[in-house]
Amino acid sequence: MSALSGAAAIAGIGATEFSKQSGRSELQLSCEATLAALADAGLDPSDVDGLVTFTADTSSEIHLARNTGMGELTFFSRVGYGGGAACGTVAQAAMAIATGAAEVVVCYRAFNERSGERYGLGQADRAMDTGADRAAYSWMTPYGLNTPAQWVAMFARRYLHDYGATSEDFGRVAVTDRRHAANNPAAWFHGKPITLADHQASRWIAEPLHLLDCCQETDGGQALVLVSAERAGDLPHPVVAVRAAAQGSGKDQHMMTSYYRRGISGIPEMGLVGRQLWAQSGLGPDDMGAAVLYDHFTPLVLPQLEELGFCPTGTAKDFIAEGNLELDGRLPTNTHGGQLGEAYLHGMNGIAEAVRLIRGTSCNQPREVGNVVVTAGTGVPTSGLVLGAER
Repeated sequence: MSALSGAAAIAGIGATEFSKQSGRSELQLSCEATLAALADAGLDPSDVDGLVTFTADTSSEIHLARNTGMGELTFFSRVGYGGGAACGTVAQAAMAIATGAAEVVVCYRAFNERSGERYGLGQADRAMDTGADRAAYSWMTPYGLNTPAQWVAMFARRYLHDYGATSEDFGRVAVTDRRHAANNPAAWFHGKPITLADHQASRWIAEPLHLLDCCQETDGGQALVLVSAERAGDLPHPVVAVRAAAQGSGKDQHMMTSYYRRGISGIPEMGLVGRQLWAQSGLGPDDMGAAVLYDHFTPLVLPQLEELGFCPTGTAKDFIAEGNLELDGRLPTNTHGGQLGEAYLHGMNGIAEAVRLIRGTSCNQPREVGNVVVTAGTGVPTSGLVLGAER
């Protein structure tokens, strides 16, 4: 087991409402979520000495600190690669606490992804940047691969071919997520479950992706508060320990377009993250009571189950069809509704749901949950967590 395992804990979670038109700045959303998370932890802004967010976040650490009443900061960091950063923010915070670089660290992410910059449109009419990622994309864009859905469609088509899966197998992920969201008052799709027939009837976005294979665009913010495991024991909620936290970038990694590998129906970077999680924690797939899997597009949920060892390669379709992701299944998954059903907050709302599962306060609490595995964005350099109850 790693020295990192169990050194830090998530003591507070807080979020704004999830909407399509927040009506306020991304900085204000960050501040609201941060203050809510600190209140949940029973801490004051003046207690915070560390901040971690995404390179994609527009709210700088200094302005968040000034506007919430924080004082001196001894640690601040940012993690790249969009949604792949989600669990990486917690990893950075946990390392800061374990090494003494900070004592109370807030991880935050907020954006107006629906009313502001819509990632789903791809480049659209935004000014062209001149970075290395854009140079790499220049080999794709002339052929119509311009948006996230189009990039993922390539992986999805190959997965169908390699393993005999069908669009309905992807659809079962969406149906499960929406069933869970329907019972979650915070979810955008609260009270709005779908059927597999609804999924199949939804319009094509980029074959083989239907509309209901694609996550939402959301305005909102989410924050998490981390402290040492010892300090967490003195705070209001049950201790939710960070049992493992890892990042991973695979061989020949690109941003959503790793088409030059020998095979493109797996997610080797997630396999790398999974191996680290199990090694750090001393746990394995059989020890997980639930999962929160990054579901920006349904097809990429299937290889995550395989890379993490919940089922053999090519069999995730059967694992899902057998009901294993349901509340009474082997691995209750995305009990908040996921990014398809609750909100698309670059995976940070999924980490908050994992905390609720450990606390026993999820709207869809399946049973007593001792450990939860959480993943971040797929198709990019990514990250993952194992959160667990106090032993």
